[in-house]
Amino acid sequence: MPRTVFVTGAAGFIGSHVSETLLSRGDRVHGLDNFDPFYARSVKERNLEGLLREPGFTFTEGDIRDAPALARWGGGARADVLIHLAAKAGVRPSVADPAGYADVNVHGTIRVLEWARERGVRRVLFASSSSVYGGNEKVPFSEDDFVDRPVSPYAATKKAGELLCHTYCHLYAMNIVSLRFFTVYGPRQRPEMAIHKFTRRIFEGKEIELYGDGSARRDYTYIDDIVSGVLGALSAPAGYRVYNLGESGTISLTDLVGLLERACGRSAKRRHLPPQQGDVPVTFADVSRARAEIGYDPRVSIEKGVGRFVEWYREQADGLESREGRGVR
Repeated sequence: MPRTVFVTGAAGFIGSHVSETLLSRGDRVHGLDNFDPFYARSVKERNLEGLLREPGFTFTEGDIRDAPALARWGGGARADVLIHLAAKAGVRPSVADPAGYADVNVHGTIRVLEWARERGVRRVLFASSSSVYGGNEKVPFSEDDFVDRPVSPYAATKKAGELLCHTYCHLYAMNIVSLRFFTVYGPRQRPEMAIHKFTRRIFEGKEIELYGDGSARRDYTYIDDIVSGVLGALSAPAGYRVYNLGESGTISLTDLVGLLERACGRSAKRRHLPPQQGDVPVTFADVSRARAEIGYDPRVSIEKGVGRFVEWYREQADGLESREGRGVR
C-alpha cells in the first residue's frame, strides 16, 4: 500500500536516492532541505532535478531547526513515515565546529522528533553513523557493542540522536529505527568524501592527501545497498531498533587508491600527512541483525562499486567540461 513519506535532507546524496526509490514504488514523498553551504548549492539542485519532475514529489526549502518551515512542510498532509537524513556531516569538520554540529544534529533532531510526535507519525527512521563506535577494537562492530566513547563531535551528536530516538520511543510509543551507515559512496556522493575527492584529483593530475600510513580500513557501502536497507527498515519490528548498514567487508586506504587508479586508468600522485583528530583505524559492520530482521543483503562489492562511481564521474565531468572544450577521458 502506498505511503506518504517525509524525508529530511532530500536534496542530499542519500536523500535524493531514497526519495527516487520511494517514488518508483508508488509512495508520495515530501522533501525538505536547507541547502547548507557545506558544499555548492548547485550540486543539490542537480540532485533534485529528476525529483521535481515527479508528480508524487513536493519540496520545501527549510531548516529542521525552524518551526515555521516544519509547519509548511508537506502542506499539512498526513505522514505515514519520517526518514530523518538531514545533518551536518563529516568527522573532521566537526572538530572545528562542535557547537554548529550540536545545534543541527541534536537540536534539529529534537525539532524533527517533536514534529513527528505531534503529527502522529507511525514510523521514524533516523540516519546514524558507524562513527558512534569510536575506536572500537572489536571487529566486526555489532549493534550491542559499547558506544559511549565517541572520538569526534560528529560521532557524539549521532550518539545523542540515537538516545533521543530511544527516549521518544519510550515516552510516546513511537516506532523508531536508528540506521548506522558505514561510509556510503556512489553517484552523487558529497564532493569532499574520499572516493569522490580522490577520483576528481586523479583526473585533474593533482596530489591526493592520505592521512596516516594508508593502513586505515573502512567498510565502504554502495548507495544502492544503503537504499535497500532504508526501505527494509520500514518494516522493522515495533519499538526501538538499531541496525548496521554496511557492505560487511573492509579495504585499506592504500588498496582503495589502487582500485581508483585502475578504474580511472591513471596513476595517483600521493602525499602522506599525519593522522587527523577524530579518525579511527577501522570500521567494519556486523550486518547479521539487519539481514535477519529487515532482509538487508548488500550485493555491490567495493570493486564493482568503485567502477560504477568512476563511470558516473566520467559522465558528469564530460557533460560539464565539454562546454569548456575539454574532458576527462
